[in-house]
This record gives sequence, structure tokens and C-alpha cells, in this order.
Amino acid sequence: MSSQSISVFFPAYNDAGTIASLVVLADRTCRKLTGDYEIIVVNDGSGDHTAQVLSELETLYPRFRVVNHPTNMGYGAALRTGFASATKDLVFYTDGDAQYDVRELEDLAKLMTSGVDVVNGYKISRSDPLHRVWIGKLYCEAVRFAFGIKISDVDCDFRLVRRACYNRVRLSSTSGTICVEMIKCFQDAGLRFAEAPVHHFHRAYGKSQFFNFKRLFKTFTDLSRLWWRLVVKRQAQLEFPEQDPPAAARASTKQDDKR
Repeated sequence: MSSQSISVFFPAYNDAGTIASLVVLADRTCRKLTGDYEIIVVNDGSGDHTAQVLSELETLYPRFRVVNHPTNMGYGAALRTGFASATKDLVFYTDGDAQYDVRELEDLAKLMTSGVDVVNGYKISRSDPLHRVWIGKLYCEAVRFAFGIKISDVDCDFRLVRRACYNRVRLSSTSGTICVEMIKCFQDAGLRFAEAPVHHFHRAYGKSQFFNFKRLFKTFTDLSRLWWRLVVKRQAQLEFPEQDPPAAARASTKQDDKR
């Protein structure tokens, strides 16, 4: 890892109580892995004091920067902005709610060998209420069957990806279904996967934005459209030149520059 650079980013929405600790731990972890790194938080239109916390962190950590969405654009949009903003060889991301331990990035880094393009975490056990655990299991098994997903835990947002490989696909999801779209497109592009067990912790601050009827209905609708496009019509956008990022990423970067 010492010969490779790494971008770490966190999508954040109303995560004022957890995001500072993630940035601090990410900085300490990256220093162990490489001398060339950056840390990014995509503030997805948070309504709490996340922006104030991030502004303070920018004065303390020179390798840290913030990308702000003026309004809440959705989890998928935040991930796309994070990848578009990353400039290093490898890109790691996890959620801003601190349900994963950033220090376990070291375990993923050990598996990022020359024959691997994506290292995906999988939860050893899920520390959520029982109904969420069962819904999560049903969701993972359903999308694995419907989309032909080969990794064990598509719902584990703890991933390390080669940036050049990410740039071979173009993602369009703005909701949480982006994880299914991402893994399906990575598989179709021929990317090589490794998996690592990671711990999952109880949410210490805030509440899930996913588990309500409106979002569940939207997720079902988005998944249905995604399945039709990627599985039935096989319209995944693949094979961008490694040196040329996807058009969506370039557009996002230009918008960030204007802001």
C-alpha cells in the first residue's frame, strides 16, 4: 500500500454526532497505509449541524476537504459525488453514521493485490433491531438472485475500489439501490473481487433514513427499473477508458467547482 495513494470518503446526512470521529480515525489509519492520501466528506444537504462540524475539521486536517450538496440529493448521488471527487489510485468509502470501524480499512488493504480490483466487506453480524436484520437478509438474498450478484453481502457499504476500475462504469442511481447497480456493473465489466469480514455496530447517533414506507416503496420501484435495465435489457454502461472518467463524474466535478 505504501506505493499507492488512497482517497477515503464518507457520504453524510445529518451525521453531526459521528462524522468527526470517522475523519479522525480515517486520518490515523491512512497514515499507517501510505503517505499519499486524502479524506473527503460529501455533505448531502444535512439539516443538523454537520456542516459546522465539517468546517471546523477542515481547519485542523490539511488533507481533509468537504463537498457540499446544497439540498439532499440521495445516497446514490452522494456516492457518485464522492467517487467523482476522489483523485487517488484507490478509493475507500463507508457511511457517515459510524456503524463500521474505519480502522478495518487495513484489513481490506491487505487483500488489494495486483489480481484484485474491488475488496468488499461483509458483516460478521448485523447490530440492528431484529426486524431490520431479517429485512436486510431478505433484501440481500433477493437482489443476489434477481441480479446474479456473486458477493455475499451487497448491502455492506465498506468497500475499497481501484479508481481506474470504477471509471469503467457509469452509474445513474440516486438512492440506496446504487450498491446493487455498482456491484452488478462491476461484475459485468469483469472486475475481480475479494471479500473481507468486518464488524457492524449499533447506530450511536441519529436514525436510519431507509426504514419507512415511503423509502421502502421507492427502493422497490427503483430496483424494479434497475432489474429491467441491467438484467432484462442488459443496458449497463461499461468500458470507459481508464484515463477518462465517466461523463456523470465529470459533470459532478464541474458542478462542485462552480460551488
